[in-house]
Amino acid sequence: MAVSLTKGGNVSLTKQAPGLSAIRVGLGWDTRVTDGAAFDLDASAFLLGAGGKVRSDADFIFYNQPRSADGSVVHKGDNLTGEGEGDDEVIAVSLGQLPGDVERIAFTVTIHEADQRRQNFGMVQRAFIRVVDERDSSEIARYDLSEDASVETAMIFGELYRDPNEAGGFKFKARGEGFAGGLGALAGSMGVKL
Repeated sequence: MAVSLTKGGNVSLTKQAPGLSAIRVGLGWDTRVTDGAAFDLDASAFLLGAGGKVRSDADFIFYNQPRSADGSVVHKGDNLTGEGEGDDEVIAVSLGQLPGDVERIAFTVTIHEADQRRQNFGMVQRAFIRVVDERDSSEIARYDLSEDASVETAMIFGELYRDPNEAGGFKFKARGEGFAGGLGALAGSMGVKL
């Protein structure tokens, strides 16, 4: 049974699913009907080392750079519409292959060309992030975002991090943290130069 998280909550993935070695992080959303331009939301992952920064720009995983250098993190493709049920975008993580100096992975969603299209997360509904066990596709944890993000154009939905109290253990934290400056502000906060 999946653990339902609230903002700031965390769960030990490796205690919930003993022997866990690979996960899929599914991110989903629906957009409100507007008269304006179509929405294009993009999921990304930032592999973070010491100090909460990427080791290099190669640690920014997104639709144009879908694999980490070592193949431990893979973006499964860009959904341009966000339509349909279930996960809109998926990022796969092989836990055992993650380099030891990657302390956490932030899973984010940004609105493509948000300023030009006059769009923000206040126009997005039913947003969620979930962690699925790759072995049997069972959901381990889920966070349904409910915050009013009327000015934010980028959000950290959640993060995977190494459990300091369990060797080889991983935890997941529900973040729901927004950025008004879009991808540029979000990436800059993680140490990526766009």
